[in-house]
Amino acid sequence: MIASAQGKFLRVSSMKVRQVIDAIRGKDVPTSQALLAQIHKGSSTFVKKVLDSAVSNAKQKGVTEEQLLISRISANHGGSWKRYRAASFGRATPILRRTTHLTVELDLKTK
Repeated sequence: MIASAQGKFLRVSSMKVRQVIDAIRGKDVPTSQALLAQIHKGSSTFVKKVLDSAVSNAKQKGVTEEQLLISRISANHGGSWKRYRAASFGRATPILRRTTHLTVELDLKTK
């Protein structure tokens, strides 16, 4: 692992993020950035920000984007915000607003 980045408590469900990260898992960085620009899902912006942060961390070590590939990417369940909505007969029903912990690890391409 050359560089990594984490996004914690991202305000999107982890199931929605997994749909996006499955498309870019194992690919090189320029290809995955091009794919993220074409995916029309709201969670792709979160994935793009964390990926750009990991690339920036790798550049601090003197590695270019073309040399990198995504070795590991995962979206785990974060904490949930507990909210309540009014229901009939004076009751309240719970609402869970889910969050995600996103981790991206980059490694060098093997020739």
